[in-house]
Amino acid sequence: MIIQKIHDDNIQAMKDRDPITRGILSVVLTKAKLIEVELRSKGQMLEEKDVFDVIQKTIKELHDEKEGFIKVNNLERVAAIDKQEAVLNSYLPKQLTKEEVLAIIATLEDKSLPSIMRLFKTQYAGKVNMSLVSEIARSL
Repeated sequence: MIIQKIHDDNIQAMKDRDPITRGILSVVLTKAKLIEVELRSKGQMLEEKDVFDVIQKTIKELHDEKEGFIKVNNLERVAAIDKQEAVLNSYLPKQLTKEEVLAIIATLEDKSLPSIMRLFKTQYAGKVNMSLVSEIARSL
């Protein structure tokens, strides 16, 4: 499972004395553990899609944080965030392109925004950037 790979890579980053990689992997592991505890209280198990959601949310948070550092011209921190984003992106499955998303939407009978978002959230979780889907769906 992907969570075990992240855990192993976190240990390796610790051995390699790589604080940037270790830091972001620790954040993901902590967030995943919190979700796992919450799910376990509901009688459910942590699934890969849950871990992918955590990774995608963390990437979005890093992106927002990076914009702030760009505004204050802290290029060292921007470079560190870029590395963290690259590390996290390596755990995600290949993301659907804009063209692939458009092709999937074209096959749908109901092209309403809620219907499109529901389809991608259930069938393509972790494989598509939901903000891209939203942007494309709103432009139709």
